[in-house]
Amino acid sequence: MSKIKTIARRSFLISSVAVMGGVAFGIYKYKKPYPNPLQHDLPQGASAITPYVRIDAHGVTIIAPRAEMGQGIHTTLAALVAEELDVAWDSIRVEHGAPGEAYYNRALLEEGVPFASLDRSAMAEGMRGTMGVLAKFMGIQGTGGSSSVRDAFDKMRVAGAAARFALISAASNQLGVPASRLKTDRGAVVAPDGRRLPYTTLAAAAATIALPDAPPLKPSAHWRYLGKSMPRVDMMSKCNGTAVFGIDVRHPEMVFATVRMNPAIGAPLKRFDATQAKALRGVLQVVELPGGVAVIADNTWRAFQAIQAIQCDWGAPVYFTKTPEFMNAIHASIDDKHQDSRIRDDGDVTKAMATGKVLEAEYQVPFLAHATMEPMNAVAWMREARLDIWTGTQAPTVVRDQAAALAGLQPSQVYVHTQLMGGGFGRRAESDYVLQAVRLAMNMKGKPVKLTWGREEDMTQDPYRPAAVARLRGSTHAGSVNAFDVRVASPSVLESQGARLGIAMPGPDKLIAEGTYDQPYGIENYRATGYRTPALLPISSWRSVGNSYNGFFIESFMDELATQAGTDPMKLRLSLINHEASRKVLAAVADMSAWSRPLEKGRGRGVAFHFSFGVPVAEVVEVTMTQEGIRIDKVFIAADVGIALDPRNIEAQLQSGAIFGLSAAMFGEITFANGAVEQKNFHQYEIIRMKQTPTIQVRILESATEIRGVGEPGTPPAAPALANAIFNATGQRIRALPLSKHIKFV
Repeated sequence: MSKIKTIARRSFLISSVAVMGGVAFGIYKYKKPYPNPLQHDLPQGASAITPYVRIDAHGVTIIAPRAEMGQGIHTTLAALVAEELDVAWDSIRVEHGAPGEAYYNRALLEEGVPFASLDRSAMAEGMRGTMGVLAKFMGIQGTGGSSSVRDAFDKMRVAGAAARFALISAASNQLGVPASRLKTDRGAVVAPDGRRLPYTTLAAAAATIALPDAPPLKPSAHWRYLGKSMPRVDMMSKCNGTAVFGIDVRHPEMVFATVRMNPAIGAPLKRFDATQAKALRGVLQVVELPGGVAVIADNTWRAFQAIQAIQCDWGAPVYFTKTPEFMNAIHASIDDKHQDSRIRDDGDVTKAMATGKVLEAEYQVPFLAHATMEPMNAVAWMREARLDIWTGTQAPTVVRDQAAALAGLQPSQVYVHTQLMGGGFGRRAESDYVLQAVRLAMNMKGKPVKLTWGREEDMTQDPYRPAAVARLRGSTHAGSVNAFDVRVASPSVLESQGARLGIAMPGPDKLIAEGTYDQPYGIENYRATGYRTPALLPISSWRSVGNSYNGFFIESFMDELATQAGTDPMKLRLSLINHEASRKVLAAVADMSAWSRPLEKGRGRGVAFHFSFGVPVAEVVEVTMTQEGIRIDKVFIAADVGIALDPRNIEAQLQSGAIFGLSAAMFGEITFANGAVEQKNFHQYEIIRMKQTPTIQVRILESATEIRGVGEPGTPPAAPALANAIFNATGQRIRALPLSKHIKFV
C-alpha cells in the first residue's frame, strides 16, 4: 500500500490521493474542484474569490462552514483565513454559509479508520489516505469528531492566502505596478507611494484572477491572530441578545407548529381524534406524521396547548419495554457470535495472566440524552420549485439532500440557512426534526412553518448515546501490569445512523471499542475486543462517542490494578505510557494538582488519562466527603493539542468537556418503562448545578506533532477521575454510572 502526495494543488481543494491495492480513485476527478457554493446565491455587488471569502461594499465576510454550537469554532476558523488574508479582526463578518460539497470534511473520515491515532504504519496511513479520497467524492459537509480545526488548518489558511494573492494581482493590474512591490495591510493593498486600495474596491477584479496552486503561507513567527486568544466573533451578539439561533428565526406570515410522537420510540400511531384540538383558538391544521401528529397554529404556545388536546391511540412498542431488558441484551452479546472487532491483540494475554495476580471486574453505563439547551427546531418554507430551511444543523449537505428527496426537488432547489445552535453534542447531526418541518411546509405551501419541539418531546425522542457493558481482566506482577484484557459490548452507532441514511455500514464499528485499543499503554500483553449488540433502538453520536464510556471502563479499572499492585495510580500510569506527549500531560497534571502532597482525612484525589481524537488529556479531581455527601472541590486538566490556535477557547472547551462528563457521571441516565422514556425534563435528567461546579484549572501543552481539536477529548477522563477520587476518599469502588445511584452529591 502507498500514499501518493500530489505535488500541485488547486487552492484548498486538492490535498492527496491514495492508491490502495493498485486501484486509483480517479485522479483527474479528484483534482477537479467543487463549484464555489457562494456563487449559488451570491448577493448583488458581492464577489466570492474563494468558497471561504466573500467581499462586498461593506467589507469582508469569512465563511466558517462548521456548526457553531457554542464551542467557538467560528472564531478559530475565521482567524485562519484572516491571518493570511491580512484583514483587521474587528472589520470581518463571519457566516456559516450555504451548504456545499466544497466544504467536505476530510479529517472526519480519515479518523474513522480502525487504527489507533498513533499508528503511523503504511497500512494505517494508506487507509487514511483512501478515506480522505472517499471524503472528497462523498462531499459531506459535517461537524463532529473534533475534526474542524484539523481539517481546516491548511485549507482555510490557503484560502486566505489565495484571496490575498488575487487582490494583490488585481491591484497590480490597476496600478501598473509589479505585484512584488505591493503589500497588504488590514484590508487594503498598499502601493510603494503609500496609496491604499481597499479590498472592497478590488474584489470584483480579484474574482476573475486564476488562483495559485499553493500560495506561500506565513511562518508561525509572523502570526498576528493565530496562537493568541482572540475576541469571540459571536460574543457581543450573544451578550446583547441580537444573535439569531434557530429558535429565534422569524418571517412575515409565519405559522407555528409542534409535534407529539408515540412515547414508545419508533412505534406507530394507530389513530387519533383532534376534535378538541381543532376547536381551540389559533389552530390552523392538524397533520398526521409517521409515528405521530403535529399541530400548526398562529403561535407556538397555542400549538403546544393543542397538541396535548389530541386523543391518540398509540401502537405497541417495537423495542424492549423496560431498562433491564435492554441491559440484559447488551450483557448477552459479549460472546463469540457477536464479536465485532479485535483491533489490538498484543502478546499472549492468556499465558501472561497465569504469571500474575488476576483481577476481574464488570462495568456498565446507561443510555444518555444529548439534552441540548435549545430544543430541536426548524423553519421550512415551501414555494414553487424552491424550499428554504432555517435550522441549526451539524450536517447541512445531508439536510439539503434528504429534504430535497422528501419534497421531490433537486438539491439545487433547496436552500439551507444554518443558524447558531444552543448546543449540539452530536444531536444536530440528525435531521429528523428538519424533515418534520419540511412535511408540514408541504401542507402549508407559501407560508414559512416554524416547528419547535417541547422540552419533553426533545428529551424523550432523542437518538441516545448507547448503553454499554465492559468485562475487564488484568494481572499485576512486581508492582506493574503485565496483562490487560477488555471486552466491551454496545449497539452500533454507525449501524443506527446508517439505517437512517439508507446506507449499510460494512465491516466492524470501531466506535464500540474506541478508547480501548488505542490507548498508549505499553502493556506487553494487551487485548481489546468489541462486541456488537443487535440494534435496540435509534442511537447516535454523543460527545466523544465510544470514548465517553470506554474512558470510564479503562481508567477506573487501571486504578483498581494500581491498588492491587500496591502502586500509586499516577506512578503506574507514567510507568506504562509509551507516548511522550501523553507522559507530559500526566506529569503536568501531577504538578498542577500537587499529586504527591497528602490530603487530609475525608478528602480524596483521583486521576484519569485518556487519548481520544488524537489528543492526550489527563485530569485530576479532588473531592471532600461531607456529612451531606460528596463535594467536588477542584479539577485539574492538562492536554496537548499540538498547536494552540486560540488558548482561551481551548481552555473553555476543556472545561466544558469536563463539566459535560461530570454531569453524565453524576446524574445522567435514560431509563424505560412500558416502552417509553421515563425522564421528561431536567428535573428528572439532572445536570451539574453552578453551586456544584468545581474550580477548574487548565494547562495546554504543544509538544504533539499534529494540530488537533478539543471539542470532545476533555469529556472521557472526567467520569473515571471522579470515580477514582470517590474511591480514594471513601474506599467505595463504583463500577456503574450514574454515581448518584450509589452515593450522594452536594
